[in-house]
Amino acid sequence: MSIVQGANDLTIIVLTLNEEVHIKRCIESVQTIASKIVIVDSGSTDCTCEIARELGASVLVNPFTTHAKQLNWALDHAAISTQWVMKLDADEYITPDLVKLLPHMLSNAGDQVNGFTLNLRRIFMGKWLKHGALYPIRLLRIWRFGFGLCEDRWMDEHIIVDGQVKHINADFADDNQKSLTWWTEKHNMYSNREAVVLLNLEYHFLPHDSSSRIQGNKMAAIKRWMKVTVYARLPNGFRACAYFFYRYVIRFGFLDGQAGAVFHFLQGFWYRYLVDAKVMEVKRHMRDYRVDVVDAIEQVLGIKV
Repeated sequence: MSIVQGANDLTIIVLTLNEEVHIKRCIESVQTIASKIVIVDSGSTDCTCEIARELGASVLVNPFTTHAKQLNWALDHAAISTQWVMKLDADEYITPDLVKLLPHMLSNAGDQVNGFTLNLRRIFMGKWLKHGALYPIRLLRIWRFGFGLCEDRWMDEHIIVDGQVKHINADFADDNQKSLTWWTEKHNMYSNREAVVLLNLEYHFLPHDSSSRIQGNKMAAIKRWMKVTVYARLPNGFRACAYFFYRYVIRFGFLDGQAGAVFHFLQGFWYRYLVDAKVMEVKRHMRDYRVDVVDAIEQVLGIKV
């Protein structure tokens, strides 16, 4: 099945790296509603790019630094001529309900509306996780071209839109098909970046985006405010335990069954504790070798900031 040219005034942007297991599903979920699909690849060694081209997508290649920089690079270099842009990850796809609703919502948006939030449906080990504060999570993924950019952040980046934002009450799904080994390795890498974010809140060596910039998504704004004003001020280690207890017990994450137990423990506790351990490691390096935080981050985490 090929892209339906002119189906909607919509370009889909997908960032990829070795996503041959996901890219076909992702592209096929949007082929009937997008007039253009752009893959921005950062050096895949598998068949990701070949599959995407066979399905009618355009493929650009650019070295990866952060998700934010890669997405903003795509906006500058993808020769976008459509009115609307949508960002998807390769392991995501849109649901049939969203396929039905989206054309109507875009065509009737009005001149003042420049963005739309959607419901994220997270699927882990084959199970839709509905508890533990995981559903529904609203994310801004569609915006009018020229009126939105991605925050230049190391982690937890959001699209910032100039104008009104509305919500489409339909889902896109995050359903990664790779192994748990791959998942833990990815989160180990993410923990380095998350550690940089927490260290920056204390040492202020990078620009900081406040929650007030996240317009039209009260949930995301509150989450960032809580992270900066509450979570980041709790003691290292303890905050990971508290966060897991909140998700798994207070927000009924245990109702998600065995798959939920694995996810909430790994993502809600192990990952958060790993971030805290790396923050402690950087600070110890600063004390032991009498270097500043920027040098310590590069020497310990291998990240140049």
